[in-house]
Amino acid sequence: MNKALKWGVIIIVSVVVIIIAAILIIPRVVDVQKYKPELEKKIAEASGRPFSVGDDLRFSLFPWAGVSFSDLHLGNVKGFEEKDFVKVKSFEARIKLLPLLSKDIQVKKFILNEPRMVLIKNKDGRVNWKLPEKTPKPKKGEKVPVGEISGTGLPISDLWVGDFSIKNGMVLWLDHSAGTRKQVSDINLTLQEVSLDRPVQLKFSAVLDKQPLLMQGSIGPLRKGLKEGTVSMDLSLKALNELVIRLKGALENLAVNPGVELELEVAEFSPRKMMAALGQTFFMATADPKVLNRMTLNAHVQANSKQVSVSNGILGLDESRLNFSMKASDFSKPAVKFDLNLNQINLDRYLPPKSGKKLSAEQPVQKSKSQEKESVAGPTKETDYTPLRRLILDGQLKIDRLVANKAKIQDVILKIHAKNGIFNLYPLRFNMYQGNVSGKAMLNVTKDVPESNINLTVTKVESGPLLSDVFEKDILEGVMQANVTLGMAGDDPELLKKTLNGNGELLFNDGAIKGIDLAGMVRNVQAAFGLAEKSDQKPKTDFAELKAPFTITRGVINTPQTILKSPLLRVMANGNADLVKETLNFRLEPKVVGSIKGQGDEKQRSGIMVPVLVTGNFSSPKFRPDFKSVAKQQIQEKVLKSKKVKKLLDKEELNQLQEATEGLLKGVFGR
Repeated sequence: MNKALKWGVIIIVSVVVIIIAAILIIPRVVDVQKYKPELEKKIAEASGRPFSVGDDLRFSLFPWAGVSFSDLHLGNVKGFEEKDFVKVKSFEARIKLLPLLSKDIQVKKFILNEPRMVLIKNKDGRVNWKLPEKTPKPKKGEKVPVGEISGTGLPISDLWVGDFSIKNGMVLWLDHSAGTRKQVSDINLTLQEVSLDRPVQLKFSAVLDKQPLLMQGSIGPLRKGLKEGTVSMDLSLKALNELVIRLKGALENLAVNPGVELELEVAEFSPRKMMAALGQTFFMATADPKVLNRMTLNAHVQANSKQVSVSNGILGLDESRLNFSMKASDFSKPAVKFDLNLNQINLDRYLPPKSGKKLSAEQPVQKSKSQEKESVAGPTKETDYTPLRRLILDGQLKIDRLVANKAKIQDVILKIHAKNGIFNLYPLRFNMYQGNVSGKAMLNVTKDVPESNINLTVTKVESGPLLSDVFEKDILEGVMQANVTLGMAGDDPELLKKTLNGNGELLFNDGAIKGIDLAGMVRNVQAAFGLAEKSDQKPKTDFAELKAPFTITRGVINTPQTILKSPLLRVMANGNADLVKETLNFRLEPKVVGSIKGQGDEKQRSGIMVPVLVTGNFSSPKFRPDFKSVAKQQIQEKVLKSKKVKKLLDKEELNQLQEATEGLLKGVFGR
């Protein structure tokens, strides 16, 4: 027994001695250069591209297993103009072997000097970083293992790195399909005090298209985070001499359920100056070139593989300040809750600039050749609303002051609820021009063509300032009340106009129509016949009440009986406004009253009918009296009272007399 134990010890010691001797002697005796061509050949076959390394390739095994080389070249596959995919000037790494047996990783040195990588995308879409597909297909019924971290920690017991650095690296991106070239040069990365028990000091710097990038800070200690603990993090990023970002918080449960909790701080910067520093045109054209010039962001962020939440968020954009919070979960079918509070914003400043060219109703729209081809080929590709159908939304938006299409709006409250492709906006409330608006809206994207509807109630809104701001025309004043119901389909502005349907009623009290004096027109007609005196008052038609019921059918607004009540006039109007063609076609029939009894006077009175025709387009409406109706009315009521003569008016023999009368009236009116 003792003899067997003795020989066992001798054998074990002998094996250990032989192994140690081999580790010490083999690197000194074996000529590595002899096997270099075979090594290059194997790597070339595995990567599918040429490979070569310098003649100073060296290996060592004890006490530090090491490798060093210089002048490494990994070439591109055929079809790419750059010779090298990866090039390294020199590399050296040393790691202790014996501690690896106890999962203790000790790296004395890891230095990568002047690595260079060129990423290319050709016009045909091919890329140079894709490896050849040589992986054999799994046999029928064979399960392919999926890599994952199991257990409660990473498979190491300790870690120490003495010198870790990447020096003077470069990455070049060439996209021939888009004609773009990007270069990140002077890449330097240094890690200090790398261990599981101390914070790792990190410093990274680079130059992106001649603009500096710098990231530095600390991460760790790492030991607790490798199981079910946290890893502290404090990093700052400086980019393009303009952007400064700080991330302070912790990484959580790295090995089990990775997550992060941190404070995000983005110091004030200018998006426009950033794009200019990159030599790029700003990504969007705005009506006001001074907007998107100041931005800040602060938020508390928590995230893992199942959900993300943002609290205490503050976004500063120019003169606007948005306080926000948000939570999202179940990313396959996102459930999102949010709360947004905005102090002020002028949306008109952020919209695309207007061309300034206005087309008249008679002027045809000139289409480009590409537009003509699209119209011949058919409609453009339909929008995919599948992501919206999956979305579950529950949120609220509040805006203190808002300018939209030049309209000044205050105290906006909007709640949004969405599920299964149906978005409900209710309640919807805001104040404007001494009054308020309330209502609800719905968007349905369950079908390929979205459908929407809206119901609004307007109460005591001053119409004069509203129309003056929105249309820049002083055409109407008065206190407005309204009830409006609209429905439409599509997502294109032109299609929305064509499918617009609805109904409603507008009511204006104690106001005036500006730019036209219906009473003045009547007086001028009466003066031509010696019935009234001329007036020098500015064109204006005062009214006590203006009620306009309407219907909308496929973008055409029709009012069957709009009524204006005034101390001097009673006016009835009918006609339509075509939103698609942007044309007007209305007829106004005023009735002159014999006396003034105030706004409560609704008694029918006698007088001269002076119809007014409203035609033209939205940008330049035209108002003119209906001379033919005036002539016929005067001749019928004042001259030709007998039934016999009235019948003669309808005969062709008297057409010349009627035309002469109309010519006389036009001469009297001056038009």
